[in-house]
Amino acid sequence: MGDDPVLYQIRVDGHLGPILMTAFPAFVSEQQGGETVLTGLLPDAAALFGVLFEIESLGLDLLEVRRVRPPLHQDLGPPRAGPAKCATEPSAIEGRCSVSTEQQETLDAILRQSAFPVDSGVEEQRRLLRELTSAQPLPAEVTVESAELGGVAVAGITVDGVEPRHVVLYFHGGVYVLGDAFSSAGLASQVGRRADAKVVSVDYRLAPEHPYPAAVDDALAVYEALLEDGVAPSDIVLAGDSAGGGLAVATLVNARDHGLPLPAAAYLMSPYADLTLAGASIDTKRKADPLLSRELLEPRVTDYTAGQDASLGLISPVFADLSGLPPLLIQVGSHEVLLDDAVRLAQQAAGADVEVILDVTPGVPHVFQAYGPLLDEATAALDRAGQFLAARLTGAERVTG
Repeated sequence: MGDDPVLYQIRVDGHLGPILMTAFPAFVSEQQGGETVLTGLLPDAAALFGVLFEIESLGLDLLEVRRVRPPLHQDLGPPRAGPAKCATEPSAIEGRCSVSTEQQETLDAILRQSAFPVDSGVEEQRRLLRELTSAQPLPAEVTVESAELGGVAVAGITVDGVEPRHVVLYFHGGVYVLGDAFSSAGLASQVGRRADAKVVSVDYRLAPEHPYPAAVDDALAVYEALLEDGVAPSDIVLAGDSAGGGLAVATLVNARDHGLPLPAAAYLMSPYADLTLAGASIDTKRKADPLLSRELLEPRVTDYTAGQDASLGLISPVFADLSGLPPLLIQVGSHEVLLDDAVRLAQQAAGADVEVILDVTPGVPHVFQAYGPLLDEATAALDRAGQFLAARLTGAERVTG
């Protein structure tokens, strides 16, 4: 991770008085029309995410984040004026608005600063991830409670004002060795909010301490427990990011093979679906991806597979028989080495007569949906996912009602 402080300019709607400014001690403020511009040095990406989530928790409308590139002695000029919201639909490569392009460049720079060193081990990567996620407080309206289902630890996530008529069974990312259900609650809650659902996020066991099939077993146990508790499969959707996306598909395949009724749909964000790392984009997108690389992924594959064949369908769902699965929405960015995992997974599903939508957003990184405060495309993609999930849940109600 980079050690040099970075100068940021952050625009928010409205005027911040002296009391609100106490929440941002690292910044100086300037009023420009009906907006406030905050300018300050931050030591790392974790600090920036902390500021952005503080802005969100205070109910302020974030308009723009700029990573100021010139040296401090140069005249930086005022922040670029104009509305920040422009990515309501997947952007075409040509005609993409300049605000969105600058957001993408800013996020890319931030992520490169916070990327794991290639030679880092599991414990160091876990520590660095904890530092990053600990700086991202949950919105005040999100509640997370520890629970257990099927003998597996889970996080129950609810959003004030959302009447949960359904359940999102969520699987966090982290290449099967990092993260937990609680640190991913922010993104999971965004999915639940849009699906009018309570989220049950599975705190599955991690490798290398618990290699395959521990995560797969835990995921199926929680799904079975939901069914045994009386939740109708038509009221359940699966969702996951990165490894969690791959695990969601593996859970569908596993549930089908165990003769269980399947949920209404699944939503996969940048699924890590081929642990053989055979997709062409693992190499062709190396320079474009600010986070992941073959060199970072290969040691973690060994941690998880522990001598098992990485091409097994429950490890790498791109090689699984996907017939009979419910509708899938697969979202991925064009600036990630796992692009081909998503593309090939969609092809595998389509070849098995599964209803599938492949939604590729250009110019954005791995699990870009997690960066809503920084990136318009993140909110737009989550909104599309919410529409997809709501339609499948409503459709399942009509069929079973």
